[in-house]
Amino acid sequence: MRHFKDNVSFGQYSGILLLILSCFFTSCEKEIQVTLASTPPQLVVQGSIENGQPPLVFLTTSIGFFSKVDISDIQNIFVHDAVITVSDGTRTTKLREYSIDTANGSRFSVYSVDTSNIANLLLGELGRQYSLTITTGGKTYTSVTTIPFPKALDTLWFGPPSFARPSTPKNALELFGNYTDPDTPGNYVRYFTKRNNDAFYPGGLFSDELVNGKKINNIDLFAGTNDTGSFRDDSLLYFYPGDSVTLKWSEIDKGVYNFWNTYQFALQSGGNPFSSPINVKTNITNGALGVWAGYGTVYSRLLVR
Repeated sequence: MRHFKDNVSFGQYSGILLLILSCFFTSCEKEIQVTLASTPPQLVVQGSIENGQPPLVFLTTSIGFFSKVDISDIQNIFVHDAVITVSDGTRTTKLREYSIDTANGSRFSVYSVDTSNIANLLLGELGRQYSLTITTGGKTYTSVTTIPFPKALDTLWFGPPSFARPSTPKNALELFGNYTDPDTPGNYVRYFTKRNNDAFYPGGLFSDELVNGKKINNIDLFAGTNDTGSFRDDSLLYFYPGDSVTLKWSEIDKGVYNFWNTYQFALQSGGNPFSSPINVKTNITNGALGVWAGYGTVYSRLLVR
Protein backbone atom coordinates (compact mmCIF):
# COMPACT_ATOMS: atom_id res chain seq x y z
CA MET A 1 0.00 0.00 0.00
CA ARG A 2 1.36 3.38 -0.97
CA HIS A 3 1.35 6.22 1.54
CA PHE A 4 1.33 9.98 1.10
CA LYS A 5 4.67 11.59 1.69
CA ASP A 6 5.08 13.49 4.90
CA ASN A 7 5.37 16.81 3.08
CA VAL A 8 1.78 16.55 1.76
CA SER A 9 -0.26 18.63 4.20
CA PHE A 10 -3.79 17.75 5.40
CA GLY A 11 -5.12 20.78 3.52
CA GLN A 12 -3.55 19.54 0.28
CA TYR A 13 -4.90 16.05 0.92
CA SER A 14 -8.40 17.41 1.50
CA GLY A 15 -8.19 19.40 -1.71
CA ILE A 16 -7.15 16.32 -3.70
CA LEU A 17 -9.94 14.25 -2.14
CA LEU A 18 -12.57 16.89 -2.91
CA LEU A 19 -11.35 17.10 -6.50
CA ILE A 20 -11.64 13.32 -6.92
CA LEU A 21 -15.12 13.26 -5.36
CA SER A 22 -16.34 16.15 -7.51
CA CYS A 23 -15.16 14.38 -10.65
CA PHE A 24 -16.81 11.16 -9.52
CA PHE A 25 -20.21 12.72 -8.81
CA THR A 26 -20.07 14.78 -12.00
CA SER A 27 -19.37 11.72 -14.11
CA CYS A 28 -22.15 9.76 -12.42
CA GLU A 29 -24.79 12.50 -12.55
CA LYS A 30 -28.12 11.17 -13.73
CA GLU A 31 -31.55 12.72 -13.94
CA ILE A 32 -34.05 10.91 -11.75
CA GLN A 33 -37.78 11.39 -12.14
CA VAL A 34 -40.10 10.44 -9.30
CA THR A 35 -43.79 9.93 -9.93
CA LEU A 36 -45.83 10.34 -6.76
CA ALA A 37 -48.85 8.09 -6.48
CA SER A 38 -52.16 9.89 -6.15
CA THR A 39 -54.26 9.11 -3.11
CA PRO A 40 -58.05 9.32 -2.86
CA PRO A 41 -59.44 12.36 -1.02
CA GLN A 42 -59.96 11.96 2.72
CA LEU A 43 -62.58 13.55 4.92
CA VAL A 44 -61.24 16.53 6.87
CA VAL A 45 -63.07 17.50 10.06
CA GLN A 46 -62.66 20.80 11.87
CA GLY A 47 -65.10 20.69 14.75
CA SER A 48 -65.32 22.45 18.09
CA ILE A 49 -67.57 22.97 21.08
CA GLU A 50 -66.94 25.54 23.80
CA ASN A 51 -68.64 26.24 27.11
CA GLY A 52 -71.73 28.34 26.48
CA GLN A 53 -71.45 27.90 22.70
CA PRO A 54 -73.07 25.49 20.20
CA PRO A 55 -71.01 22.92 18.28
CA LEU A 56 -69.52 23.99 14.95
CA VAL A 57 -68.33 21.47 12.37
CA PHE A 58 -66.68 22.19 9.02
CA LEU A 59 -66.43 19.23 6.64
CA THR A 60 -64.14 19.26 3.62
CA THR A 61 -62.16 16.80 1.54
CA SER A 62 -58.39 16.77 1.29
CA ILE A 63 -56.64 18.03 -1.83
CA GLY A 64 -53.34 16.99 -3.38
CA PHE A 65 -50.19 18.65 -2.05
CA PHE A 66 -49.21 19.85 -5.53
CA SER A 67 -52.73 20.71 -6.65
CA LYS A 68 -53.41 24.15 -8.02
CA VAL A 69 -55.98 25.81 -5.79
CA ASP A 70 -58.18 28.83 -6.44
CA ILE A 71 -61.33 30.17 -4.79
CA SER A 72 -63.64 27.90 -6.80
CA ASP A 73 -61.65 24.84 -5.73
CA ILE A 74 -62.03 25.81 -2.08
CA GLN A 75 -65.80 26.07 -2.48
CA ASN A 76 -65.90 22.64 -4.09
CA ILE A 77 -64.12 20.81 -1.27
CA PHE A 78 -66.94 21.38 1.26
CA VAL A 79 -68.90 18.23 2.03
CA HIS A 80 -72.67 18.65 1.85
CA ASP A 81 -75.66 16.67 3.13
CA ALA A 82 -73.73 14.81 5.84
CA VAL A 83 -75.64 13.45 8.82
CA ILE A 84 -73.96 14.79 11.96
CA THR A 85 -75.01 14.30 15.56
CA VAL A 86 -73.50 15.53 18.82
CA SER A 87 -74.31 13.94 22.18
CA ASP A 88 -73.44 14.83 25.77
CA GLY A 89 -74.51 11.40 27.03
CA THR A 90 -77.97 12.63 27.93
CA ARG A 91 -79.11 14.61 24.92
CA THR A 92 -78.37 14.01 21.26
CA THR A 93 -78.92 16.69 18.65
CA LYS A 94 -78.69 16.52 14.87
CA LEU A 95 -76.73 19.37 13.31
CA ARG A 96 -78.05 21.40 10.41
CA GLU A 97 -76.01 22.53 7.40
CA TYR A 98 -75.81 26.27 6.81
CA SER A 99 -74.48 28.00 3.70
CA ILE A 100 -72.66 31.29 4.25
CA ASP A 101 -71.81 33.85 1.57
CA THR A 102 -68.57 35.77 2.04
CA ALA A 103 -67.66 39.31 1.03
CA ASN A 104 -65.61 38.13 -1.96
CA GLY A 105 -68.54 36.25 -3.47
CA SER A 106 -67.48 32.76 -2.37
CA ARG A 107 -69.59 30.41 -0.28
CA PHE A 108 -68.77 27.90 2.41
CA SER A 109 -70.75 25.50 4.57
CA VAL A 110 -70.86 24.86 8.30
CA TYR A 111 -72.88 22.45 10.43
CA SER A 112 -74.33 23.64 13.74
CA VAL A 113 -77.43 23.37 15.92
CA ASP A 114 -80.83 23.83 14.33
CA THR A 115 -81.90 27.26 15.62
CA SER A 116 -85.51 26.52 14.69
CA ASN A 117 -85.58 23.74 17.30
CA ILE A 118 -84.94 25.66 20.52
CA ALA A 119 -86.14 22.76 22.66
CA ASN A 120 -83.20 20.65 21.53
CA LEU A 121 -80.57 23.42 21.54
CA LEU A 122 -77.26 21.97 22.72
CA LEU A 123 -74.62 24.27 24.25
CA GLY A 124 -71.26 23.27 25.66
CA GLU A 125 -70.91 22.82 29.44
CA LEU A 126 -67.75 22.64 31.51
CA GLY A 127 -66.73 19.16 32.63
CA ARG A 128 -68.90 17.31 30.11
CA GLN A 129 -67.88 14.88 27.40
CA TYR A 130 -69.21 15.22 23.85
CA SER A 131 -69.32 12.54 21.18
CA LEU A 132 -69.46 13.38 17.49
CA THR A 133 -70.84 11.07 14.79
CA ILE A 134 -70.57 11.87 11.09
CA THR A 135 -72.10 9.80 8.29
CA THR A 136 -71.22 10.73 4.72
CA GLY A 137 -70.26 8.90 1.54
CA GLY A 138 -71.37 5.57 2.98
CA LYS A 139 -68.93 5.77 5.90
CA THR A 140 -69.31 6.72 9.56
CA TYR A 141 -66.71 8.64 11.57
CA THR A 142 -66.71 9.19 15.32
CA SER A 143 -64.81 11.16 17.94
CA VAL A 144 -65.03 12.12 21.60
CA THR A 145 -63.81 15.27 23.32
CA THR A 146 -64.14 16.87 26.74
CA ILE A 147 -64.64 20.48 27.80
CA PRO A 148 -62.25 20.70 30.79
CA PHE A 149 -62.62 23.15 33.65
CA PRO A 150 -60.25 26.04 32.86
CA LYS A 151 -57.74 27.56 35.28
CA ALA A 152 -57.31 31.27 34.55
CA LEU A 153 -53.97 33.08 34.58
CA ASP A 154 -53.02 34.70 37.89
CA THR A 155 -51.94 38.06 36.46
CA LEU A 156 -51.54 39.74 33.07
CA TRP A 157 -49.56 42.81 32.02
CA PHE A 158 -47.88 44.46 29.05
CA GLY A 159 -44.16 45.14 28.86
CA PRO A 160 -41.23 45.57 26.46
CA PRO A 161 -40.75 42.51 24.19
CA SER A 162 -38.44 39.89 25.66
CA PHE A 163 -37.07 38.90 22.24
CA ALA A 164 -37.01 42.23 20.41
CA ARG A 165 -35.12 42.38 17.13
CA PRO A 166 -33.91 45.40 15.18
CA SER A 167 -37.07 45.14 13.07
CA THR A 168 -39.35 45.28 16.13
CA PRO A 169 -41.18 48.66 16.31
CA LYS A 170 -40.08 50.85 19.22
CA ASN A 171 -43.59 51.17 20.66
CA ALA A 172 -44.32 47.43 20.51
CA LEU A 173 -45.48 45.79 23.75
CA GLU A 174 -45.72 42.12 24.64
CA LEU A 175 -48.38 40.48 26.78
CA PHE A 176 -47.01 38.53 29.76
CA GLY A 177 -48.69 36.36 32.38
CA ASN A 178 -48.12 34.41 35.58
CA TYR A 179 -49.82 31.06 35.98
CA THR A 180 -50.14 28.54 38.81
CA ASP A 181 -50.64 25.07 37.41
CA PRO A 182 -53.09 22.76 39.25
CA ASP A 183 -51.47 19.90 41.17
CA THR A 184 -53.26 17.33 39.00
CA PRO A 185 -51.27 16.31 35.88
CA GLY A 186 -52.65 16.47 32.39
CA ASN A 187 -53.49 20.14 31.92
CA TYR A 188 -53.25 21.51 28.39
CA VAL A 189 -54.02 25.00 27.10
CA ARG A 190 -54.44 26.62 23.71
CA TYR A 191 -54.74 30.39 23.73
CA PHE A 192 -56.02 32.95 21.25
CA THR A 193 -55.87 36.74 21.11
CA LYS A 194 -58.15 39.30 19.55
CA ARG A 195 -56.99 42.80 18.71
CA ASN A 196 -59.72 45.47 18.65
CA ASN A 197 -62.45 44.27 16.26
CA ASP A 198 -60.36 41.58 14.57
CA ALA A 199 -61.12 37.88 14.80
CA PHE A 200 -59.54 35.58 17.39
CA TYR A 201 -56.25 34.12 16.14
CA PRO A 202 -54.31 31.24 17.77
CA GLY A 203 -51.24 32.22 19.75
CA GLY A 204 -49.77 29.02 21.17
CA LEU A 205 -50.01 25.81 23.19
CA PHE A 206 -48.98 24.87 26.72
CA SER A 207 -48.59 21.54 28.52
CA ASP A 208 -47.88 20.91 32.21
CA GLU A 209 -45.87 17.74 31.57
CA LEU A 210 -42.72 19.39 33.00
CA VAL A 211 -44.27 21.98 35.32
CA ASN A 212 -47.15 20.16 36.98
CA GLY A 213 -48.28 21.95 40.15
CA LYS A 214 -45.73 24.75 39.80
CA LYS A 215 -46.04 28.49 39.35
CA ILE A 216 -44.75 29.74 36.00
CA ASN A 217 -43.81 33.41 35.81
CA ASN A 218 -43.34 35.76 32.86
CA ILE A 219 -45.04 33.60 30.24
CA ASP A 220 -44.65 35.06 26.74
CA LEU A 221 -48.11 35.52 25.23
CA PHE A 222 -47.43 36.66 21.69
CA ALA A 223 -50.29 38.06 19.67
CA GLY A 224 -52.08 35.38 17.70
CA THR A 225 -51.77 35.47 13.92
CA ASN A 226 -53.49 33.86 10.99
CA ASP A 227 -50.48 31.60 10.49
CA THR A 228 -50.23 29.77 7.20
CA GLY A 229 -46.66 28.63 7.74
CA SER A 230 -45.15 31.55 5.83
CA PHE A 231 -42.87 34.20 7.37
CA ARG A 232 -44.67 36.34 9.89
CA ASP A 233 -43.96 40.04 10.18
CA ASP A 234 -42.26 40.58 13.54
CA SER A 235 -44.55 43.53 14.29
CA LEU A 236 -47.63 41.26 14.25
CA LEU A 237 -46.46 39.40 17.36
CA TYR A 238 -46.98 42.40 19.62
CA PHE A 239 -49.56 44.95 20.73
CA TYR A 240 -49.49 48.74 20.64
CA PRO A 241 -50.76 51.62 22.80
CA GLY A 242 -54.49 52.09 22.25
CA ASP A 243 -55.17 48.46 21.34
CA SER A 244 -58.07 46.70 23.02
CA VAL A 245 -56.93 43.10 23.58
CA THR A 246 -59.00 40.05 24.45
CA LEU A 247 -57.20 36.90 25.59
CA LYS A 248 -59.05 33.62 25.11
CA TRP A 249 -57.47 31.04 27.43
CA SER A 250 -58.83 27.57 26.62
CA GLU A 251 -58.25 24.33 28.51
CA ILE A 252 -58.19 21.30 26.19
CA ASP A 253 -57.83 17.55 26.60
CA LYS A 254 -54.77 15.53 25.58
CA GLY A 255 -56.18 14.35 22.25
CA VAL A 256 -56.85 17.92 21.13
CA TYR A 257 -53.41 19.02 22.36
CA ASN A 258 -51.72 16.21 20.41
CA PHE A 259 -53.49 17.29 17.22
CA TRP A 260 -52.59 20.98 17.46
CA ASN A 261 -49.06 20.25 18.68
CA THR A 262 -48.24 17.95 15.76
CA TYR A 263 -50.08 20.25 13.36
CA GLN A 264 -47.90 23.19 14.40
CA PHE A 265 -44.70 21.15 14.02
CA ALA A 266 -45.79 20.06 10.55
CA LEU A 267 -46.67 23.64 9.62
CA GLN A 268 -43.35 25.03 10.81
CA SER A 269 -41.30 22.38 9.03
CA GLY A 270 -43.24 22.52 5.77
CA GLY A 271 -40.95 22.85 2.78
CA ASN A 272 -37.82 21.97 4.75
CA PRO A 273 -36.16 19.02 2.97
CA PHE A 274 -34.02 18.25 6.05
CA SER A 275 -36.89 17.99 8.54
CA SER A 276 -38.29 14.66 9.67
CA PRO A 277 -41.75 13.77 8.34
CA ILE A 278 -44.47 14.42 10.90
CA ASN A 279 -47.80 12.63 11.10
CA VAL A 280 -50.47 14.96 12.42
CA LYS A 281 -52.37 13.09 15.14
CA THR A 282 -56.12 13.14 14.66
CA ASN A 283 -58.80 12.14 17.16
CA ILE A 284 -61.29 11.18 14.41
CA THR A 285 -61.83 7.49 13.59
CA ASN A 286 -62.07 5.60 10.30
CA GLY A 287 -59.28 7.38 8.43
CA ALA A 288 -60.56 10.96 8.62
CA LEU A 289 -58.22 13.88 9.23
CA GLY A 290 -58.68 16.82 11.57
CA VAL A 291 -59.97 17.29 15.10
CA TRP A 292 -63.10 17.39 17.24
CA ALA A 293 -62.10 19.83 20.00
CA GLY A 294 -63.65 20.82 23.29
CA TYR A 295 -62.55 24.17 24.75
CA GLY A 296 -63.04 25.19 28.39
CA THR A 297 -62.58 28.93 28.01
CA VAL A 298 -62.09 32.00 30.16
CA TYR A 299 -61.72 35.48 28.69
CA SER A 300 -59.59 38.41 29.82
CA ARG A 301 -59.94 41.90 28.34
CA LEU A 302 -57.19 44.50 28.60
CA LEU A 303 -56.42 47.95 27.18
CA VAL A 304 -52.88 48.68 26.09
CA ARG A 305 -51.78 52.03 27.58
